[in-house]
Amino acid sequence: MSDIAQHAQTRRTFAIISHPDAGKTTLTEKLLLLGGAIRMAGQVKARGENRRARSDWMKIEQARGISVTTSVMTFEYRGATFNLLDTPGHEDFSEDTYRTLTAVDSAIMVVDAAKGIEAQTRKLFEVCRLRNVPIITFVNKMDREGRDPFDIMDEVAETLALDTVPMMWPAGGGGTFKGCYSVRDGGFVAFDTPESAPENDPALPKLDDNGLVNLLGKDAHAELVDHVELAQGACPDFDLQSYREGHMTPVFFGSALKSFGIRQLLNAVLDFAPAPRPQPAHPRPIHPDEDKVTGFVFKVQANMDPKHRDRIAFMRLCSGRFKRSMRLTLMSSGKSLSIHNPIMFFAQSRDLAEEAWPGDIIGIPNHGTLRVGETLSEGEKIHFTGIPDFAPEILQRVRLDDPLKAKHLQKALESLAEEGVTQVFRPQIGAGWIVGVVGRLQIDVLLTRIGQEYGIQVGFEDSPFVTARWVSADDPAELRRFTDRNKASLAEDRDACPVYMARNLWDMNRVQEDFPKLRFTATRERSFSS
Repeated sequence: MSDIAQHAQTRRTFAIISHPDAGKTTLTEKLLLLGGAIRMAGQVKARGENRRARSDWMKIEQARGISVTTSVMTFEYRGATFNLLDTPGHEDFSEDTYRTLTAVDSAIMVVDAAKGIEAQTRKLFEVCRLRNVPIITFVNKMDREGRDPFDIMDEVAETLALDTVPMMWPAGGGGTFKGCYSVRDGGFVAFDTPESAPENDPALPKLDDNGLVNLLGKDAHAELVDHVELAQGACPDFDLQSYREGHMTPVFFGSALKSFGIRQLLNAVLDFAPAPRPQPAHPRPIHPDEDKVTGFVFKVQANMDPKHRDRIAFMRLCSGRFKRSMRLTLMSSGKSLSIHNPIMFFAQSRDLAEEAWPGDIIGIPNHGTLRVGETLSEGEKIHFTGIPDFAPEILQRVRLDDPLKAKHLQKALESLAEEGVTQVFRPQIGAGWIVGVVGRLQIDVLLTRIGQEYGIQVGFEDSPFVTARWVSADDPAELRRFTDRNKASLAEDRDACPVYMARNLWDMNRVQEDFPKLRFTATRERSFSS
């Protein structure tokens, strides 16, 4: 096995997905705590800066206790390197989540024990299914009153069409929660087991131990035995290949807030989750053990440190051994880029990366050179696929309070568009800008960031348009005929690609019938030749 392949095998690059308030950020902190990346974990909404969730760095996130950006955190555990991507937890940021999931090899799905599968959980799972991302399920908040574990297992199986396999089974719930029987390890882990307890402790009581009867009580013990036997009998045996193909999910129960079940969950990521996988690309897939370095940008974040006006491109390394100061070619322009100060992340903490391997996420400081979807390569001309732009569901006009800051506004909007926070359109007729977003919360983020990071006061007003579609055609003459007749409804995106803006769905249907040779698409795949 080559040196590159050996290092790739020790990487686990995964995301955590959930509905808001299911406990995703708390779980993220406890995984980092277990991995030794931090010394203290604070509650998401606790007071004081030093008690805030370390992965939520934006002020609007800290105020609302939600994640609306993607944070990357790297830590080591049991000789492996984990790259954890904390995805946005709010449905209005599904685009950012989709792009994040293009950069991972597996995911942990957090489910609230009281609420089960919620709307956003279902949406995020469907994104995982599109990319065949294998999922481990963590049923959180078992120390609070919740639903019957069998009901949750059935809901996961029926709603998401997954085979479920319990790896732990709870004894009680809410105020009577005593711990979990580890089906995988064959021992009972008490709820008050200290985090420093040794792994695979041979002293863990078995199901038939008298000590476990004394701990739980005779009735509760009998119920646990029955439920474990029933769960094992009703569910299939765990099949690693079926899990990695996205057909099966191992299920863990625990409490992120009380740090219970975290070690078992992290062990499962290490033992079950795949190492870096081949990545879809044109003209061929890229395998992690290839010699030449390749990677793609799945996120751009500006002003993580407002004092330095920085812009960081997050690149997933797909193959080869990356070394600091090496030169890579940008596939969009053919230009060569020397990467002198690559960064490894833990939330706001940064360290220079002297080297990186397939599966790693590195940050590349730049001044607008790198955008979402960009492919970087040491060798051949390739393009990683499946990182599209999405048509917005809400279109708003931008109102600038100070006309003298028009150029500053243009720079701010273009910068935020490069991050994927918003789509920006310039109408062919009339002045001003139109921004497109998926959800209302993105408007709040735009207002906050434009004001705080760029010092520009703006407002947003309803536009006459309700939806937008990219327009393309095989025949340039047909496209010109269309644009000449529809200037009032046409705009250009940041790449000067034509976009048709419809005032209603009837308008959208009519124009498609009038111009059947044109393509009106809700997504636009980025092309290295553009």
